[in-house]
Amino acid sequence: MTTLLVIGFDPARIPGYDPAPVLAALERGRDAYRAAGIEATEVLVGPDGELPRITAALTARRYDCVLVGGGLRKPPECLELFERVVNLVHRHAPGSAIAFNTSPVDGAEAALRAPADA
Repeated sequence: MTTLLVIGFDPARIPGYDPAPVLAALERGRDAYRAAGIEATEVLVGPDGELPRITAALTARRYDCVLVGGGLRKPPECLELFERVVNLVHRHAPGSAIAFNTSPVDGAEAALRAPADA
């Protein structure tokens, strides 16, 4: 079984944002992880990034893959947070592949295409 750490924003904690569609998509993504035999652990953070929570998750166990969600990657105002998260993954999980999804529903595909020889 592939072990996966998913790092992303908690849509319910983003001010002025309707989280319902993203929460539903996250649930479909969880279904896809289960169907693919992926043991996924999620760290969904608030807008400040909660870097200590991410670090704790990265050091709690070894993951085959770490997926950094699009919400952390795409908005220009999140660039610094994205860089910090990638550097945390590099530092604390150097043996893990890094994957990037395009939406909350395609994380399993991203994890499965990540190189096994990371």
